[in-house]
Amino acid sequence: MSIATPTAPPAVAPPTPTSSRWSQAPRIALIVGPLVVLAVGLGYPLAWVVSRSMTDRDDVFVGGATWSATLSDPAVHKAVWRTLEIAAYSTLGCVAVGTFLAFVLAFVPFPGAGGVVRIIEAVVSLPSFLIPLALGVLFGPVGVVSASTGHQFTFMSSVTGVVLAEIAFYTPFVVRPLLAAFTQFPTAHIDVASSLGAGPLRIAGRVILPRVWPALAAAAALTFLLTLNEFGIVLFTGAKDVMTLPMMIYTRSMVSSDFATAAVLATMQLVLSVAVYLGYRAIVARFDSQTGA
Repeated sequence: MSIATPTAPPAVAPPTPTSSRWSQAPRIALIVGPLVVLAVGLGYPLAWVVSRSMTDRDDVFVGGATWSATLSDPAVHKAVWRTLEIAAYSTLGCVAVGTFLAFVLAFVPFPGAGGVVRIIEAVVSLPSFLIPLALGVLFGPVGVVSASTGHQFTFMSSVTGVVLAEIAFYTPFVVRPLLAAFTQFPTAHIDVASSLGAGPLRIAGRVILPRVWPALAAAAALTFLLTLNEFGIVLFTGAKDVMTLPMMIYTRSMVSSDFATAAVLATMQLVLSVAVYLGYRAIVARFDSQTGA
């Protein structure tokens, strides 16, 4: 009786360098394609703005002369501080209102809470200029409240009106992250603190907020970044005396046709935005590392 010897499987030829190159071509295209789009759509305009800031109004290269004149302008100093002031006040208001709303929606159940969350989320989908227009109908110079009170509440054309409009529009950017953080909070900690005699304010300040502060800090940083670059709300409030950096960029470029100065201001705005964004990303990264741990 003969025993059949097993036959070895046929050898598979190794892939040739040409075939491996063709298999990597789609991957390379997926990487290079978006980079080319970013370079053309974002890199070129930014490079043009920076190069334009080195010229004068007649598009003649003057080096840093336009920068020196712009940075020494008191109106520019006032606009920078006004931009930071409005962004800071708006962020503080959004954090205060958003934290309260998120806390109530998460820990104080009531009928229709889901509908309130949907309404808050829907505000984000609206154009930002609708908020100052709606508030202007109530508190504008010819608004309903202003006309019925003898023009006593006409603050929409001031810093107060701009801040209130930005709080109304950007509060959902604080509510949504906090709701997500509150849903992950173990309710057993609240029960233990309550059994030990802690009141609602003590539980909120000592038990809940320390656990969700990274989400709150990230939401505050994002809100500050958005309000720092807000243009539509400031424009549609009709606040002529409120001059922010975005408004000054618009005025110098579109009204005065001083594109060189506008390019300097735009570069300054870009540096501020990138600095805030890097801070925001650092907070988010720290929050992710803590939640992952």
